[in-house]
Amino acid sequence: MGQIVNKQVIKQQRAAGKAEREKKYRRAKAWQMAVYPIGGFGHNAFMFLMGLVSYYAAGIVGLGTVVASLIITGSRIMDAVTDPVMGILLDRTNGRFGKVRPALAIAYILMASSTLLLFYTNHLVPDGFKIIYFILLYFVFIIGYAMSQISLNIGNAVITNDPEQRPLFGGLTMIYTMIFYTGASVYLSFYLTGKYGGYTQVGLFQEMTLSTVIIAGIAYIMAIIGIASKDRSENYGTGKEHKAIKVKEIWPLLKSNRPLQMYVVAASIDKLSLQIAGNQIVNVMLFGIVIGNYSLMGTTNAIGMIPNILVLVFGIRYSMKFGSKKGFVIATWLCIISYSLLLLLLWLGDPAQIRMNNMGFMTISFMVLYLVGGAVRYVGSGLMMPMLADVIDYSAYKSNHYAPGLISSVYAFIDKAVSSLQQTFVGIMLAFIGFKTAFPDVDTPYSGKIFWMTMFLASGVMLLAWIISLIAMRYYELDKDRMAEIQEELEARRRAAGI
Repeated sequence: MGQIVNKQVIKQQRAAGKAEREKKYRRAKAWQMAVYPIGGFGHNAFMFLMGLVSYYAAGIVGLGTVVASLIITGSRIMDAVTDPVMGILLDRTNGRFGKVRPALAIAYILMASSTLLLFYTNHLVPDGFKIIYFILLYFVFIIGYAMSQISLNIGNAVITNDPEQRPLFGGLTMIYTMIFYTGASVYLSFYLTGKYGGYTQVGLFQEMTLSTVIIAGIAYIMAIIGIASKDRSENYGTGKEHKAIKVKEIWPLLKSNRPLQMYVVAASIDKLSLQIAGNQIVNVMLFGIVIGNYSLMGTTNAIGMIPNILVLVFGIRYSMKFGSKKGFVIATWLCIISYSLLLLLLWLGDPAQIRMNNMGFMTISFMVLYLVGGAVRYVGSGLMMPMLADVIDYSAYKSNHYAPGLISSVYAFIDKAVSSLQQTFVGIMLAFIGFKTAFPDVDTPYSGKIFWMTMFLASGVMLLAWIISLIAMRYYELDKDRMAEIQEELEARRRAAGI
């Protein structure tokens, strides 16, 4: 009897706590939290599709590998202009349908139309115009892609201001991302390449494009539905009309924003290290040369799907209770521990013993450390989005300027600039050990130089990045308690403005 009473009391306390939080914060409903992050499906679908554009441009259109690579790499220069322009434009937008919904719709139209025209018609254009045609359509795509990325980040800040809820949409976004890339990889590698015999048939690119446009369209519609009731001016910052930020005000706004600076340092260097470690060449070196069993990579990644989701769910629940900053710090420490142990295992043990048909100490230890480290990495990455939402609200609190577009565009530009360095970094490092004309492959013989360069690229770079991230977090003040204070102050300003 006493246990039943205690359960009822606990249930009543939880209900009272939830009601209090709903009064204190602009919480989102459960279905909104589940539906809005699906927009990332659309964004990732177009990104996955455009990962194939170099094959199409060089092999089908006939631009050549050098020209195609130069055009794609040169797009990073355009990001220096498009990202801030998109950010400021979205900050000035506050119409009948809000900020996020029109931007997502326009972004989808731009990306869908440009990719359809690109993959269906570029090879049919007269030779003298193929390069110009390709550049124009690629530029349209970049504009749409920048608008999509920035508007999705704005929506993350708008849909809820509850520090307890924000980690949830970050976790759901990562789960959706894992599901998407698993499904997309299977669709491309097993179905399309089998049907068309590789990347030499235009039909593969056209079918992939059509599938992308349909899937992305559904995803963006879901995101628009999820954000609809929240995408209103009273949910922007202090909830009042803000003057458009002038160009001369941008630098002071960013210069005084220490949390943004620390966030950008942690997020960008963390992403750079993960991209280096996940580079296909590095995977070949680790699994194909050091371990000597390249097929193990696919097996390991397939096995890791469920543990990744389970660890991510646990990590997000922890972050909901203790805050995004603390969750990120704990996840980073766990990454350092697991990857340090993995490095020691491969150094002191015999990697050649790691085989699925030899479930001894080396295989079990490698699988546990590799899977745990990879899963915890997803927790840290999943908390980047709610932390950016916190930075956006901090900026509104500090300056009384609600500039989610500008803040998001600054991060997006730096993130892209840093990420673009990963292939160059890998190439330079491999040149130091003699690979100046060709990259290592599965037939490259094992050597001490190969081993230590693999350890540096697969683990060492990430360990250095995580240490830098922890240092940056010491100066990042936006923990759960601080965000509660900031949201209370923003709410007080809304009430003072009669909203």
